[in-house]
Amino acid sequence: MDKPALKDAMRLFAEFGNIKSRSMFGGFGLFCEDTMFALVVNNTLHLRAGKENEALLKQQGLAPYVYKKRGFPVVTKYFAIPDGWWDDHQKLINEAKNALDVAIRDRSLKTETSPSRLKDLPNLRLATERMLKKAGIDTPETLQKHGAVNAYKALVSAHDTDLSLELLWSLEGAITGKHWSVVPPQRRQELLQHLEK
Repeated sequence: MDKPALKDAMRLFAEFGNIKSRSMFGGFGLFCEDTMFALVVNNTLHLRAGKENEALLKQQGLAPYVYKKRGFPVVTKYFAIPDGWWDDHQKLINEAKNALDVAIRDRSLKTETSPSRLKDLPNLRLATERMLKKAGIDTPETLQKHGAVNAYKALVSAHDTDLSLELLWSLEGAITGKHWSVVPPQRRQELLQHLEK
């Protein structure tokens, strides 16, 4: 289980703010507020890399975490830290702070350069884009105006089929710029209440 590294990391990084963990990529994502900056898989801590720190991490011999999606390898931006870093808490905190800064910067850049196509939004693929277009929602702006619940209702009526609630969370995540799995339970409840009206 991933617990020892996860607990140690959460305790160590508490000074950054409100640290939470959620299931991600077959392990646990570590979030400060709403920003994921670390990942624990198989009891190994991985830190977020970006253009500012990726070369530095590679120079130190760190490698990115790779997982399989539909049988294909997906290389993440999370680099496994060496075991020795656990012995030097200050180094680990500094590197984690860099990872958090990178994640925050990447997130704000993503917000500034908003995608022009639906499939480029978080959680949405080409198939979802086609479904949304058939339901009359053809741009990220139109999706934003509709909101997750109305877009979901439009999909159900256009495709005359039962759709999974994961799609509702995916639409909400696409609108708010996050992975569907991190849509908070309270927000999910609100969406369900609106859906039943």
